[in-house]
Amino acid sequence: MSTPLHPGAAADELIAVARILRPQGRRGEVIAELLTDFPERFTSLGTLRAIRPAGEVCDLKLEHAWLHKGRVVLKFAGYDTIDQAEGLRDVRLMISRSELVELPAHSYYDFDLVDCEVVTREGERLGCVAEVQRHGAAPLLAVRDQGREYLIPLALDICTEIDIARKRIVVELPEGLLEI
Repeated sequence: MSTPLHPGAAADELIAVARILRPQGRRGEVIAELLTDFPERFTSLGTLRAIRPAGEVCDLKLEHAWLHKGRVVLKFAGYDTIDQAEGLRDVRLMISRSELVELPAHSYYDFDLVDCEVVTREGERLGCVAEVQRHGAAPLLAVRDQGREYLIPLALDICTEIDIARKRIVVELPEGLLEI
């Protein structure tokens, strides 16, 4: 569940994997909110692109990373005090699309599904995916068009064709699904 830099991000743009919350400890460490389903990635990353709240971009060399209570603690080179770490508050840590974990067949990153046009097998346009909701057994595509919203299960027997490159999803809907 990595988060794009902005909705509709182009294929070559950066993907946010964490957001720094605050300093952690006294040696310049920070604690960050995970924006990825693959937190183990931090143990193998060397340098992360950082985007400050004002938009300034810089690279941070990662020295150490470890998971702590559902978050990640990070130590960057040159940040050795609480005051220095405080300067990293609200920074988004980014990776390039080429650094994403390769997903198994029929699995997709949520941000790749957002903005996909959804059409029925017969060619009727239902709208575009506004978000992916993950509440139960199967994720739901929130498809919106002209004030209407449909919640369509992201399941192989319903979403029969998903073409991320063309931003298009073909669905074969069970009778009555759109009336729910």
